[in-house]
Amino acid sequence: MVVQAYILIQTDVGKAADVAKAIAQVKGVTLAEDVTGPYDVIVRAEARNVDELGKLVVSKVQNLDGITRTLTCPVVHI
Repeated sequence: MVVQAYILIQTDVGKAADVAKAIAQVKGVTLAEDVTGPYDVIVRAEARNVDELGKLVVSKVQNLDGITRTLTCPVVHI
């Protein structure tokens, strides 16, 4: 079973489109869109397990230029 999550991202002013484009190229990201509201980019990502998801967020997503904050929301199946 695959672990999926939404990653809500805040960016530097004027960087949302660039961040969304860069994140869309990251392996494990299935969707990246720039949006309006309290977050600037919303990403859907998947990984083999929670540890891999954490590595994806910390080592690949958070290291991209222009990102100031992330909030990871794992998908649950109730």
